[in-house]
Amino acid sequence: MRALRFGIPLAVFVLLVFFLGRGLWRDPREIPSVLVDKPVPAFTLPVLGSPDKKFSPADYRGKVWLLNVWGSWCISCQVEHPTLLALAKSNVVPIVGFDWKDKPDAAIKWLAQQGGDPYVFSVTDLDGRVAIDYGVYGAPETFLIDKEGMIRYKHIGPLDDKAVAEKLLPWIRKLNP
Repeated sequence: MRALRFGIPLAVFVLLVFFLGRGLWRDPREIPSVLVDKPVPAFTLPVLGSPDKKFSPADYRGKVWLLNVWGSWCISCQVEHPTLLALAKSNVVPIVGFDWKDKPDAAIKWLAQQGGDPYVFSVTDLDGRVAIDYGVYGAPETFLIDKEGMIRYKHIGPLDDKAVAEKLLPWIRKLNP
C-alpha cells in the first residue's frame, strides 16, 4: 500500500521530467506544420501598392516559389531582409511577399528604407485572416510551394545564409531540377 502511495506520484514525476527535458533540446524553429505536403490554402489578396491588382496562389501554378510573411512592424524581418535580397538577386526562386496586418503606406515606406525590395510583389493581408489559414505564428515565416501548389517546407523565424544554403536551396533544387 505504501509503495503505491509513493510509487504512482514518483512515476508521474519521472515521466513529466522526461517530456519536459526532451522539449528543452528541440529547436523552436522546427515546429511541425500540418500544412507541409498539403495544398496551399487558396486566397485572393490585393497587391501592395496596386490595390486594383489581385494575386492568388493559382496564378503561380507550374512554378516553384516562396511566400514570405513580413511586416513593417517586425524587427526580425529587418534581420532577414539582406538574406532575402541576396536570394532574390540570385534568381533561384521567385519570392512573393505577404505583408501581414500592416498599413500599406507603412509597408511601402519600410521596403524603400531597407535598401531594396526582394519580392516579385507583395500582397496585403490587412486583417490577418489569410495568415490564420496558413497557421502563421508570427513574422517572419517562409513557405516553399511546389509546381503543383503544395507546401513542401516551412521556415519559422528569420531566414539566414545558413538556413538558405542548408535547407531552402536543397529543397528548391529537388523541386526544380
